[in-house]
Amino acid sequence: MFRFLHGSHRFHSLMHGHHGGGRGHGRGPKMFDAGAMRYVVLQLIAEKPRHGYEIIKELEQRSGGGYTPSPGAIYPLLSMLLDMGHVSATADGNKKLHTITPEGEAFLAENRQFVDAILARMGEPCDARGDIRNLMHELRNVVHARARDGQPDPARLEQVRAILRRALADIGALD
Repeated sequence: MFRFLHGSHRFHSLMHGHHGGGRGHGRGPKMFDAGAMRYVVLQLIAEKPRHGYEIIKELEQRSGGGYTPSPGAIYPLLSMLLDMGHVSATADGNKKLHTITPEGEAFLAENRQFVDAILARMGEPCDARGDIRNLMHELRNVVHARARDGQPDPARLEQVRAILRRALADIGALD
């Protein structure tokens, strides 16, 4: 039922979510891996031709602001879809306008159930796990910001460590 591109080392890292940069980097919690994202991006382009920036904004809007993919995730994915023959790109000023091809439409049709399931997941309100991910992301950002404010202050760093240790202990003690 699901058709995946295999055997191409060039696409291996995108397909399996290895985009470099290490863990914990990016703009927020990961909603889905690059393999699933290609279906969503292709669906958005099938709805209407789009620029990369429009795709980023549409994904942000459809996720209720809970997910904003980085340009570093979207633009290589658009190049991959172009190389696969699923989209075509035409110059539109200094941007590229991506349009779905008949091959892309056939690919979406073959995988309609999977595409619809991903889109439904995107449209759901954040559940408890999604909310926890968002809170963890916000916590990470505020910890880094407070630890880096101005000159490193050993007293402030120790306060941050103490707060984090208390939080760890409190959460660990839950039934």
